[in-house]
Amino acid sequence: MKRLKALAVPVCLLMAAMVPAHAQQGTFGIYAGQTTDRFGSLPSKSGVELGIDGQVAVLKSNPKKGGPNIVVGGEIRLPTDTQDHSTEFAFFGGPEFVWHNLTIGAHAQLRKIYLPPSRVDNQIFERNRMILLEIPLVVRYNFGPAKRAFIGAEGAPEFTPHWRSGGSLAGLPNPNLDHGYFVRGTVGYNFGKWYAKGIYENRYFKFVENAGNPSNLYNWKSNLIVGGVGFVF
Repeated sequence: MKRLKALAVPVCLLMAAMVPAHAQQGTFGIYAGQTTDRFGSLPSKSGVELGIDGQVAVLKSNPKKGGPNIVVGGEIRLPTDTQDHSTEFAFFGGPEFVWHNLTIGAHAQLRKIYLPPSRVDNQIFERNRMILLEIPLVVRYNFGPAKRAFIGAEGAPEFTPHWRSGGSLAGLPNPNLDHGYFVRGTVGYNFGKWYAKGIYENRYFKFVENAGNPSNLYNWKSNLIVGGVGFVF
């Protein structure tokens, strides 16, 4: 029930952002694929990942005057196995500058991550929930006949997370970030009213090994490969 309540808020925000209004243009889609996660020195785990994503231009620039489009959007990631993989909710907004077939922008993004627990020596280690402020650079290029094909990339270093209790009774201090990053690549094709795309993402977090990060169990490397479809409005 708690997870469903947590899901309701970002779904409402995402769907509200997708409602078309005058001069708006956006996308809304679903995807599925595989995520592989490794925490500390524990074995890697792979599983099925489902997701929803989309964005909409709430303010479009005047082509004669220039300036950026202002976009908002969000993403929801739902693994089929929450004991080995994270559930995530994100909401973002920011400017996108369009020059011919090239789009360059920056998205200020809030992401909440429900990290999975770990079993070590027959004991359950409950990780705290991570809340991230991310400001990735976003680049997209359209090409081919009628400029329907597209490729994109985004990425950013990770800032120090904020933490919320994941239900652990141990009361461990929060881990201290050493460094982290994420990079994401996208390829796809716009068929007019709908599109298809593929996404690869690599993400890495390294925390200082101390009382808040025993046995480096917060250190996290993930790889995501998914494909999806959606509609354009």
